[in-house]
Amino acid sequence: MKKLVLTSVAVVALMIAGCSKKEPEVAQTGVVMTDAERLAALANQIQGQVQNVYFAFDKYNVDAQGKVAANNNAALFNQAGAQALKIKVEGNCDEWGTDEYNYALGLKRAKAAKDALVFEGVNPSRIDVVSFGESNPVCTERSKSCDAQNRRSEFRVSY
Repeated sequence: MKKLVLTSVAVVALMIAGCSKKEPEVAQTGVVMTDAERLAALANQIQGQVQNVYFAFDKYNVDAQGKVAANNNAALFNQAGAQALKIKVEGNCDEWGTDEYNYALGLKRAKAAKDALVFEGVNPSRIDVVSFGESNPVCTERSKSCDAQNRRSEFRVSY
């Protein structure tokens, strides 16, 4: 009789233990990002792919090569999910000319680059323009190729 009672208690204990609820194991397959993190990642990705638009000496019209760069940039700015991103177009100049003249020319270059983006379908309300004149050179050597690098519009992407 004692063996029967012990065996019954053991069977009941096993049944109770076998019926306990366990939390299902969920495999962690991916990283969940917030909207801000997703936009930051997209902005960084796009920033790494944008191309500068370069200008001829004392000019602010976007030439054929500049239009190719602007078209590629517009495709990046118009891709799915990028509509919430802001774009800043920075106009830059070489060292030739007065400060006032170069700030005005830099602004014209930034506006011309903005117009090229708008022509390709980028919403103008997403785009700001600024001129750095000659104050933001990428090259400081005294050469024509260096001056050509400084005559540009750059694009900054933010969210």
